[in-house]
Amino acid sequence: MPENPNEKLTILNDIDKVIHEPARLLILAYLSVVKNADFLFMMNQTGLTRGNLSSHMSKLEVAGYIEIKKEFVYKIPRTLLSLTKEGKKAFKNYRQNMKQMLESLPK
Repeated sequence: MPENPNEKLTILNDIDKVIHEPARLLILAYLSVVKNADFLFMMNQTGLTRGNLSSHMSKLEVAGYIEIKKEFVYKIPRTLLSLTKEGKKAFKNYRQNMKQMLESLPK
């Protein structure tokens, strides 16, 4: 645990800002426990609107954290989301950094 306030600030600076946004954190948390999830499932689980979810998905895709696959099932469009290897690693690092930061706070 860092005793030096500058070390705490360094830990905070290491927090991934893409993941730290609450909606994106929630998306990654759900995707971390499933192989993949479709758009409607994610919308229902997160409580985000279609537009909000779509916007956050795009940011996570640009960061390389999720893969978005679009397909048709019986002529009905379906969007599947899954974590990439980079996304799994980034989410794991985020969790470790947050845990380290929180544990460094005075009790």
